[in-house]
Amino acid sequence: MTWSIVAHDPASGAFAVAVTTCAFAVGASCPFVRPGIGAVSTQSFTNRYLGPAVLDGLARGLAPAEAIQGALAGDRGAALRQIHCVDRHGNAAAWTGESCVEWAGSTSGPGFSVAGNMLAGESVVTETAACYASAAALPLPERLMLALDAGQAAGGDRRGRQSAAMKLITTEDFPDLDLRVDDHPTPLDEMRRLLGIWRRDRAPGLATAPRRADPSGLVDKAVIEAGWRARGLELRFSKK
Repeated sequence: MTWSIVAHDPASGAFAVAVTTCAFAVGASCPFVRPGIGAVSTQSFTNRYLGPAVLDGLARGLAPAEAIQGALAGDRGAALRQIHCVDRHGNAAAWTGESCVEWAGSTSGPGFSVAGNMLAGESVVTETAACYASAAALPLPERLMLALDAGQAAGGDRRGRQSAAMKLITTEDFPDLDLRVDDHPTPLDEMRRLLGIWRRDRAPGLATAPRRADPSGLVDKAVIEAGWRARGLELRFSKK
């Protein structure tokens, strides 16, 4: 039903999940990230409780495989679940239950894991992983986007397309980037469009927004408006 990539970027400390499927609002149920801890995607007859449980295990110092097994221990539907994660050391692990719908499986590399179920074939996962591994020069969001595109080109979800999501976190308790395409005929195209808007309008302000290092953030309105003018945003904001 779904395939996703979970990733850790050691240079920035970011954790991210990018996911797409032929089901409604995948971003509401599959991706979980926690600063300094890890990234998880829980999918295939999704149990949303597994995401936080795995992150709690990683926070206690468990290895990814141990954290997944600990989370699944109390789940009678473990055979139906697919879940994978990456930790702050770049270690990854995945679980694909024996009752997941074929094709279902996973692969991993340094700092990332790709997993999917009800796919057109194994190449969806392998092409996603190969593209991600070969695109290290790109910023993490664009790298994830390109990787999902490669998986879609390999056949993607065998039922079709409907939703996509991307969530990325660095140092704060909330994501730097949280994009959702809940219902769209070409969700990856729409997510790419939204990523472009985030890159233009939101990303430049993250460094001066309220954050742990500065809980109030930039509060000088003149400086804020000068930044808008420098980016050509003043007219759009002044109309609101």
